[in-house]
Amino acid sequence: MTSTLPAATTPTVPAQRPRAPKTVPTPLPDSRFRGSRSDLILCAVLLAAILVVQGWNIAAYPTLSDDEGTYLAQAWAVQQGKGLAHYTYWYDHPPLGWIQIALLTWIPAHISPSLMTVGSMRFAMLVVSAVSAVLLYVLARRLSLPRWAAGLAMVLFGLSPLSVVLQREIFLDNIAVMWTLLAFCLAASPSRHLWHHFGAGLAAAAAVLTKETMLVILPALFVTMWRHSHRDTRKFALTGAVTACVLIGAAYPLFALLKGELFPGGGHVSLWEGITYQMSRPGSGFILGAGTGSYGVLHSWLYYDRVLPLGGLAGALLLLVTFRWSVTARALAGPALTVAILALVAMRPNGYLPAMYVIQALPFLALVLAGGTASVAHAVLRRRRTEEERTYVTWGRRGLAAVLLVAAGAYVVPHWYDGDRTAVTADANAPYRAASSWLRTEVKDPRDTRVLVDDALWLDLVHDGYRPGLGAIWFYKADLDPAVTKTLPRGWKDLDYVVASPTVRRDAVDLPNVKAAIEHSTPVATFGRGEDRIEIRRIGDSNDRSATKNTTTTNTARSGGSR
Repeated sequence: MTSTLPAATTPTVPAQRPRAPKTVPTPLPDSRFRGSRSDLILCAVLLAAILVVQGWNIAAYPTLSDDEGTYLAQAWAVQQGKGLAHYTYWYDHPPLGWIQIALLTWIPAHISPSLMTVGSMRFAMLVVSAVSAVLLYVLARRLSLPRWAAGLAMVLFGLSPLSVVLQREIFLDNIAVMWTLLAFCLAASPSRHLWHHFGAGLAAAAAVLTKETMLVILPALFVTMWRHSHRDTRKFALTGAVTACVLIGAAYPLFALLKGELFPGGGHVSLWEGITYQMSRPGSGFILGAGTGSYGVLHSWLYYDRVLPLGGLAGALLLLVTFRWSVTARALAGPALTVAILALVAMRPNGYLPAMYVIQALPFLALVLAGGTASVAHAVLRRRRTEEERTYVTWGRRGLAAVLLVAAGAYVVPHWYDGDRTAVTADANAPYRAASSWLRTEVKDPRDTRVLVDDALWLDLVHDGYRPGLGAIWFYKADLDPAVTKTLPRGWKDLDYVVASPTVRRDAVDLPNVKAAIEHSTPVATFGRGEDRIEIRRIGDSNDRSATKNTTTTNTARSGGSR
């Protein structure tokens, strides 16, 4: 019997898949910013430069504006527990803006109450500028801009002469921009947490309650949130953001409702009347129509800087046109849409266009201009197909950088140098300081003296002993506030002085009491020259007063005044 042994078999080893090379996950943009020393150093250096340029000579330039005085006086009223305004609050703007100003100026105002004047309290706006500049850099990095482009956006936003002038001033728009940038940063958060989107809604509501005009750019914010939210949680993110924004925003009409001032009625102001006034105020004409007020405002912006407004509009147009095939354009869809919305609103046929309107667009103009530059650079430098072309690309990069540097050196740098040099050297507010000093030293009994004055000087007089509202009277209120007019039964005859600043002389045409006070007064001191002069005028019959004998004329030179 033969036995057959089984054939020896070689065990087969199943084929093994080659192991994938170990890769280190790319850090998210926000973690790159926190962990990158280069980002932190670049941001810190640029921030220091911005604060030096914006802070140097901040109290002397530009010329004090009545709006600044109004917001600071309302902040003073909040600090003093006198209500939401130094006169009757009539819902001209939501009060959150000057409540924040009150918080920013609270410490210096308590250390030295005399510091609570427009010039000295402009330094509080440096805090807002610093936060906004850093948020813009973070937003640029979160929108995938390279480091150099994020730095360029920060430089455009903080060092443009237009930005330096407007960001120095105590405007609600500057604070609203800070909240808006925070909302965009949270909306573009790469971690995509729901609480980030919820926080974006809260920040957006804070922006709107600071300056109601920020409402028009909320669609662009939600576009950014849509693009940067996770597909699985997108509906929850948007719902949470919208809900947070609406609930916080509803606090304003609820406040008016609880005070019984939501709708018009006898003997009280109302939110509805405030909204109606803002919506129906006389327009300043078409922005491109020669001779209109809006046309003048546009040219005042371009006078300070053409690069940021016109370059930003061109950058936004480029990004919107190349949206379908440009990664950078898709990333910057929200900021580009913001610029487009604000431009369309400004181009209303007969809308009202204030000079500070452009503040809302400044960070987004800077962002899309830097993004457009990065998009063009990317399109040029990515044209390489073989190893041999690397040298060509290197020289192309150097050539492009040289062209940009030459262009900057030939046009941007000289123009910006002239504008920023004026901002850090000119003294546009010498007449205001001289007028304040005269009223402090030449009037013997301030508590029994009634002076019509614009809000830029109102707090100066209050600190010098004039009774707020009764002695120092904001000139508008002499005709428009019943609480003030009833204390002036004889109208202009119950007044002692009128400080005829450019604002007072311009608006006196529509204010009978103020107009009559100017017509029945004699100048006793004049500071400055021409249309920008400030006249202190004693009211009454010149035969019964020694005004002409004691007249003091001080022609204060205004080097580089507000333009």
